[in-house]
Amino acid sequence: MNHISERVRNLSASATLAMLQKTNELRAAGVDIIGMSAGEPDFNTPGFIKEAAKKAIDENYSRYTAVAGYESLRRAVCDKLKTENGLDYAPTQIVVGNGAKQELANALLATVNPGDEVIIPVPAWVSYVEMVKLAEGVPVLVEASPDNDFKITPAQLEKAITDKSRMLMLNSPCNPTGSVYSADELEALARVLEPHDNILILSDEIYEHINFVGGVSSIAACPGMKDRTMIINGVSKAYAMTGWRIGYLAAPEPIAKAVVKLQGQYTSGASSIAQKAAEAAYLGPRYCVEEMRVAFERRRDLICSLADTIPGWKTNRPQGAFYLFPDVTALIGKEHDGLRIGSSADYVMYLLQEAHVACVDGAAFCADGFIRLSYATSDDNIREAMKRIREATEKLQ
Repeated sequence: MNHISERVRNLSASATLAMLQKTNELRAAGVDIIGMSAGEPDFNTPGFIKEAAKKAIDENYSRYTAVAGYESLRRAVCDKLKTENGLDYAPTQIVVGNGAKQELANALLATVNPGDEVIIPVPAWVSYVEMVKLAEGVPVLVEASPDNDFKITPAQLEKAITDKSRMLMLNSPCNPTGSVYSADELEALARVLEPHDNILILSDEIYEHINFVGGVSSIAACPGMKDRTMIINGVSKAYAMTGWRIGYLAAPEPIAKAVVKLQGQYTSGASSIAQKAAEAAYLGPRYCVEEMRVAFERRRDLICSLADTIPGWKTNRPQGAFYLFPDVTALIGKEHDGLRIGSSADYVMYLLQEAHVACVDGAAFCADGFIRLSYATSDDNIREAMKRIREATEKLQ
């Protein structure tokens, strides 16, 4: 008897986590793998944040918190949204959870009914489609062209809207493409959405501070959009705190209350110690964020220059996040030593076996024919990885 629910059987496993596991297994077996699959800063959490966590332990912040998180942290988030984004929120509109990933799922589960359509620009992060499926919604994929720097146009959005449309998911800066929507581009999308007041916006802004074009705008700042927008953010990327698992949702109060109700039934509040660390991050100095951003921009320039030397690759120049997303369709059909590249998935496995470099198949991001490489690693690793990739790719005939 099969005791696994249809809900879980219909979900796809995370391709990024699967590749990370495969990388770790090969390393354990003694293979020198350069990992470019994980979306994780390679920096350590800044010292003042770690000290705040140690202080929290000493001061016995070791009990359950409110489901929505400490009010002091939620106030710090409100201050951040006001200072950095020009948006006014009350602590009752903020919900802190176990990473931005949980709050994305919470937002969908709290607002999407079976059969509701959720518009997702693709390429898109691996979990968006699966989360919508988990909420029993219908993913409506809108292909963002490389010619438009992987950003959808107002005309595409308008065409995708039906009487069943319930939500638009946006991610800027974007994982996996690194694309960033400008304020004018967001305004144009907002004008399309304006007459469709049944459509919410779920805006994933977790890479907000890893951008190379100046400040990143939020669609919530567009006239008429704040009361329809759910912002998702957290400390993982900007403060190198992936393992601390703290993210938040900022939303209209009825939605925030619904998320608290949901979260209260299956996880309750996030780690008390991690919350105090996140509070210190938001209240503390910003030099560490800028130092990491500058390093990522340097690495972006480095990997882009090296990508130009790899035969068969066609790349866009990312404006944010820490990913390169080359089109490798020119390599489909080529082979080496009896191994034929029949897809981007084959090419990813070829690079793992031949070059000992781990990356992720673009199909996981709804973009077959592309691959994703994370440059959240050292300059030396980037140089060596791209050298190995070039040499392995040159063998394909």
